[in-house]
Amino acid sequence: MEPAKPQVTALLQQWSRGDRDALEKLTPLVYEELRGIAAGYMRDERPGHTLQATALVHEAYVRLIGQKRVSWQNRAHFFGIAAQLMRRILIDHARRRQAAKRGVGGALRLTAGVDVAGAPEQDFDLLAIDGALLRLEQLDADQARIVELRFFGGLTVEETAEVAGVSTATVKREWRTARAWLRHEVGLDAAP
Repeated sequence: MEPAKPQVTALLQQWSRGDRDALEKLTPLVYEELRGIAAGYMRDERPGHTLQATALVHEAYVRLIGQKRVSWQNRAHFFGIAAQLMRRILIDHARRRQAAKRGVGGALRLTAGVDVAGAPEQDFDLLAIDGALLRLEQLDADQARIVELRFFGGLTVEETAEVAGVSTATVKREWRTARAWLRHEVGLDAAP
């Protein structure tokens, strides 16, 4: 059952003002949703994967509560920041794993729950997606942010629009364009 969005927003804002009791009340409300996002990333990973959804959400949560100068606007803003943190954690993990297995193909594979490149339920090399996303950020930072929120954060179009401060029509248009560009960049155009 999803907690009331206004309740989460109010607690986030109280926490921003230094209310530690608000953080204690907030934790159970957002934890399950964070865990759900993390589980979505990790669901289709190979058996025995060294990074588990629980570890991913715990690491992201520790970093989230360590944020000292964030003035939380609302629930969507919180989950947008969580998306950025989860992306960084996953990329760092993939890089460490690849460095440990030089030449053995240690890249982290991820099955997208969101149709990131026009190919639902397709495996992606997370480092390839990250590299393409960094290039996209140089070309169009707004599109890169939308991809990050939708793909890594699992936010809906409406939530993405709220965090990005744009209309849902803009999110849909930019998402379509960014997916086509990413599809080309990660080499899916050549795939059957």
